[in-house]
Amino acid sequence: MLLPTDHALIKATEAGLPLSPDPYGELARRLGCSRAEVLGRLAGLIETGAIRRIGVIPNHYALGVTANGMSVWDIADEAVAEIGPRIGALAAVSHCYRRPRHLPHWRYNVFAMVHGVSSDEVIGKVAEIARLIGPAARAHEVLFSKRILKKTGLRLAARPAA
Repeated sequence: MLLPTDHALIKATEAGLPLSPDPYGELARRLGCSRAEVLGRLAGLIETGAIRRIGVIPNHYALGVTANGMSVWDIADEAVAEIGPRIGALAAVSHCYRRPRHLPHWRYNVFAMVHGVSSDEVIGKVAEIARLIGPAARAHEVLFSKRILKKTGLRLAARPAA
């Protein structure tokens, strides 16, 4: 069960840590608690699985990585548990997941997002994935992003006062 302090801490970090030489101290000042309490609550949230990790998320667009291709794969269902983690472990893949097929219109069940500086680079990386998978990949396509509609992490809904 999350404490009200936990909710306030999560809400205060939804848009990222403060840009400060001491972001945890800054959070503590904003929340009216100690730096040690902020660090302790964050450690507890990680331990319980309420948050997975605290890390840097680079802006790949600012770094020149502007081609984004969702590669979609038709892989035998019984092979997905073995092949999916191999795809997801590749440096070129930012996220990989399984989704249900919607036959007869959509045959693909594994999705892997690939980024590059050009569509040609993304296609080359997808070809490497195809070589890794081999004949288990019965078909695949690459769906390129045309524009960003939303670019934020999870936002908690406002909670009514207790």
